[in-house]
Parts: sequence; structure tokens; C-alpha cells
Amino acid sequence: MGERRGMFGPSTGTDTSGYGGLRTPILFPGSAEKPYGGYFDELTGTLETALDGAGDTSFGAAVERVVVDRGELTLHIAREALPTVARALRDDPALRFEICTGVSGVHYPDLAGRELHAVYHLLSITHNRRVRLEVSVPDGDATIPSVVETWPAADWHERETWDMFGIVFEGHPSLTRILMPDDWPGHPQRKDYPLGGIPVEYKGGTVPPPDERRSYS
Repeated sequence: MGERRGMFGPSTGTDTSGYGGLRTPILFPGSAEKPYGGYFDELTGTLETALDGAGDTSFGAAVERVVVDRGELTLHIAREALPTVARALRDDPALRFEICTGVSGVHYPDLAGRELHAVYHLLSITHNRRVRLEVSVPDGDATIPSVVETWPAADWHERETWDMFGIVFEGHPSLTRILMPDDWPGHPQRKDYPLGGIPVEYKGGTVPPPDERRSYS
């Protein structure tokens, strides 16, 4: 997808790490083909049967691609199909992904039309299996259906992803900031967010002079 220069990939300023001449390709894993190995074939086969039988959306329309990398399974899902896929993964007895352990945001500013990604980490306690869902949207239309109705524990995770990346989860019961103040401008974990020079105001907080601070010695 590109090339990283230096140890930490800075695009401005002088590289003081001593690794300024380092060039590293940025690689994304490609789509996998069956057989995937392990329980991945059974999982995707069961999901395909569940989706095709439900009639809401087909497996081919819902799952844009399947990626197997480093022993982990990721299903790239079309955003309009996310609620249907989520319910199938939770409710089908042969799948039973009861828990969404987290929602992560990712920003790829150079990936035109797919700049923002939401990544859902799912766990099946019944079958002791894991799967990852990934939904990508353009920066200019960064909306994804909320999965809080399916997995209520995703509530605060979606709020954090909105707060840090600006992805709007439609249908969320209260999509408000969770880490930054309500009036904070921008979304701090986006790659285009400015680094440094941001004035910080601690409302209602005071720092006492050194001779009045608590001593722990």
C-alpha cells in the first residue's frame, strides 16, 4: 500500500532516530481462498447457510472478502449488511458469538474511498472461537449501523470510536464523547489530526504551588 520511511514514519521534521534511510513496504494481507484451515471453513460455511437462508442478504453480498492472516480470521463486511451478519453470528446455534469484546477504529488516509475502518472483535464462549469483522467507509460518509442492539456491551466502544475517529454509528442510543470534553474539536486518533501545539484547558482544575502539594515520602 506504500512505503514507510525511517523508524517511526514521520513526514515532517528531521529524523533524529538514526534510521532515516530505512525503507519498509506497507503491506496488507490479501484475500484468502478455501480451504482456510482450522475452524474457519466451518464458521464461514455456517454463516453462508444462515445468511442465504434468512433472505435478508446473501453471504456473497454481505461478505466482501475473507482474510486469514497470522492464524486469525477477518471478515470484511458491507456496512449495510452489518446488523444482519451480527445477528446471525450471535443467534445461530452453530456460531453463538455471544460477546463483542471491543470496537476499534482505524484511519487509512491514503486508501481512497475506504479511509475509515471499524473493527469488531467477537468471542464465542460456547464454541471457544474468535472472529473479527471489519467495515470500511469513505471519509466523506463515515456512517455505520450500530451493533448495540445485538451486543449491548459495544455501547461505550462505539462511543470511543466516534470520539477518536469520527465514525458515526447510526442507531446508537447516545453517541456522545467519552474521553474528550463535549466541546473538543476534531477526533484525536485520526492520522490527519495535528500533533503538538494544541492548547489544553483543564476546566475547574487547579495545580497548587509546590510547597502546598501532598508529600508521599
